Amino acid sequence: MKKVRPKKHLGQHFLTDKNIARKITEALSGHGNWKQVLEVGPGMGVLTDFLLEQYPDDLHVIDIDKESIAWLQEHYPVMGDRIIEGDFLKMDIRNQLKPPFALIGNLPYNISSQIFFKVLEYRNEIPEVVGMIQKEVADRIVSPPGNKTYGILSVLLQAWYDIDMVLKVGPGVFNPPPKVNSAVIRLRRNDIQELGCDEKLFVRVIKTGFQNRRKTLRKALKALNLPEAILPDEQLNLRAEQLSVADFILLTNKIQEAWTNSNNPS
Repeated sequence: MKKVRPKKHLGQHFLTDKNIARKITEALSGHGNWKQVLEVGPGMGVLTDFLLEQYPDDLHVIDIDKESIAWLQEHYPVMGDRIIEGDFLKMDIRNQLKPPFALIGNLPYNISSQIFFKVLEYRNEIPEVVGMIQKEVADRIVSPPGNKTYGILSVLLQAWYDIDMVLKVGPGVFNPPPKVNSAVIRLRRNDIQELGCDEKLFVRVIKTGFQNRRKTLRKALKALNLPEAILPDEQLNLRAEQLSVADFILLTNKIQEAWTNSNNPS
């Protein structure tokens, strides 16, 4: 079977440098005692080759591209039904793998952020992630508070994972070369099981705060109809990008407590 044609609408940029592919697979550290590995977007198997050497019976791959699936089935018949055709974003992958499992991939650039939001949903099943993504997105995810690239995904992922930059990669090692630089990041699940606040409100505060990131939180959070009791709070004089995960947890609890007190006056 001839090589798979990269498809722009699927955000496919196939990695061609086997040395980098090996470094990506070696970045998996076994954190969280996972037993199985899921590769997202394997394309023509440049990572798959190395992963099969390390996890011959425990590797699963998933791709939405029928042409890639056919190529993988032809070249890796030993994998059988561990080659999954489907959309990772829409599938409950727990029906395919037994948690905990690691996730790895040269992730499709056009949906990489959506993949990480999906990872957050599976945070108790996925203790480790290694992914090649746009460097701009990688910078955003690893960014500390106070940085202009720090945003919604930074806070939410850093709440549940320890994150580090593994490798920076130029465009020339891909087919076709992307118009941007790339980077490999690694996420390892931290020990936090509960944030100690209303997690739905926590997410809402973060998203609302960053939607108007140039404004102070006092103005940015107007849509939440903040209780009078919290309005004097000094945190509201800051912008969302200045707050750490712990700060957002504290702010969420202050809002929740003020709402509770206003609804249940003594």
